[in-house]
Amino acid sequence: MSDRAEEPGTAICGATAERIEVRGRDLVAELVGELTFTQMFLWHLLARDPTPMQVAITDAVLVAIMEHGLVPSALAARLTLLGAPESYQGAIAAGLLGVGDRFAGTASRCAQLLDDIVGRPASERQAAALESVQALRREGRPVPGFGHPTHRGGDPRVPRLIEIARSRGAAGEHLAALALLESAVAQALGRALPMNVSAAIAAVLREAGLPAQALRGIILTARCAGLVGHLLEESQRPVADAVWKAAERAVPYRAPE
Repeated sequence: MSDRAEEPGTAICGATAERIEVRGRDLVAELVGELTFTQMFLWHLLARDPTPMQVAITDAVLVAIMEHGLVPSALAARLTLLGAPESYQGAIAAGLLGVGDRFAGTASRCAQLLDDIVGRPASERQAAALESVQALRREGRPVPGFGHPTHRGGDPRVPRLIEIARSRGAAGEHLAALALLESAVAQALGRALPMNVSAAIAAVLREAGLPAQALRGIILTARCAGLVGHLLEESQRPVADAVWKAAERAVPYRAPE
């Protein structure tokens, strides 16, 4: 029996002096100028040609999550550039480090909840959704993908992403699971708590067949593009110094008693 499968190696990319090959295709001859960035991104992730549905949904997600104003990740990037103007990559890294379980990065965790619901028999899915919500509440943890500090009455990105997924032929199981989860959250809390864009991203990307463990990476890719825009503006019309001074005014030093 061959030991090749156990030998260390990568199936993603290799380069020689004359050729760069990505997943078996010549980068220059077969990919550059032939694929859009999203098509290449999905080809790179999935090792197969993406379907039009996958491209359309991923495109929509990348646009929807790229920008949301002076959120903590954008502020971290701008303030880092203020302190280290020579370190563009450091400023972007600082911003990306702020994408996590509270801001923007909850889609992967929400996708895992949805996968668990979809994996149950249809008759058990509603109960499974409620069990998941109750378990999180017992642990004192928020339900990923629900609630938003700005869009308290409902995140406007949610219905648009769901509309796009349905229009591109999504089967609907993860969207149905999302509706069950939303209902379970309302039942557990005794009030409605609207889902946010992370929940919609989880549902539509899973409808497109993207693996749950890749979702945060997709979000980070979009946010990285957004941070580039913030840093360009910061270099032309800086605000970080004003933010710093505003923080000092808002949070004054008080000597210990």
